[in-house]
Amino acid sequence: MNETPEARLKRMKMRSWRRGTKEMDMILGPYADSHLAHMTEARLVLFDRLLWENDQDLLPWVLGQTVPLPDYAELIAEIGVFARARLQA
Repeated sequence: MNETPEARLKRMKMRSWRRGTKEMDMILGPYADSHLAHMTEARLVLFDRLLWENDQDLLPWVLGQTVPLPDYAELIAEIGVFARARLQA
């Protein structure tokens, strides 16, 4: 079954907001709301893959406590900058 572009974005937004841990909901949900509609296809594929990672791995990556997998390093850095900016606003 092929997903429409609209259904794909909706699924990814929902998965960003319903992570399983409140901390990652509050990091990935707003990031997805702000960025998904403007992402390139390659970035969408990467973000979709990232959504399958465990929150126990994601949170330390975003917080800079551990080094993310190389494929995700740039995206995780971008998410971290976005999350920190939201906290300071």
